[in-house]
Amino acid sequence: MSKGYTGKILRVNLSDGSISEEAHGDTFYRRYLGGWGIIGYHLLKELEPMIDPLGPENKLIFAAGPITGVPLPGNGRNAVGAKSPLTGGFGVGEAGGYWGAELKHAGFDGLIFEGRSEDPVYLWLNDGKAELRDAKSLWGKYTKETQEAIRKEHGDDRIRVACIGPGGENMVLYACIINDLTDAVGRSGLGAVMGSKNLKAVAVRGTGTVEVADPEKTREFTRAVTETLGARASRQRSTGGRPPYNPTATSP
Repeated sequence: MSKGYTGKILRVNLSDGSISEEAHGDTFYRRYLGGWGIIGYHLLKELEPMIDPLGPENKLIFAAGPITGVPLPGNGRNAVGAKSPLTGGFGVGEAGGYWGAELKHAGFDGLIFEGRSEDPVYLWLNDGKAELRDAKSLWGKYTKETQEAIRKEHGDDRIRVACIGPGGENMVLYACIINDLTDAVGRSGLGAVMGSKNLKAVAVRGTGTVEVADPEKTREFTRAVTETLGARASRQRSTGGRPPYNPTATSP
């Protein structure tokens, strides 16, 4: 299996409540690199032309790349994609925060949601185990209230939540999906697609790790970047937030 990936994608059929795992090998991950690659592959392969973006035929896909969840700076990003209700074309967006890394640590590179639930639900994913939970009590809540309620239900403040608020529930065409309250998948109306499926949230908890080909080189790179950024921040603080004046510099 390629380093940087878990080799598994979770498929959730919201219409009948079934959940299944799909395994992929090196060729797949090398050919369809990153979250965008995984999303593009499945949308192009599985969606029929002219479907309604807000209908059950559309698919909402969360996917992470090879760096997500690896102990490197900037490792938290994940992508989300579907047929866009805003443009009618390929819709994809990204968010930072901790959610993407938590997905990989829970054992999956991606999640594929298809169909539509009759009632509001959320997916609870905990170290490789997945189940759909009733979200009727969460429907109508804002994202902060939703995250707090899910964490309280499971008694764990380290659960990472990607969810929608009333905008997504009401299928506003530019609605976002929010990670960790502060990071938004803000393009293409993907929050509206999530709302159209009666999917309120995806809550994830993972304690695993992501394998890399050379752990020592990874640690060295992380240290170098951290030291460089720390030194730069220190210089900026000492100069009031601006780099020191250098009349011979050719770039800012």
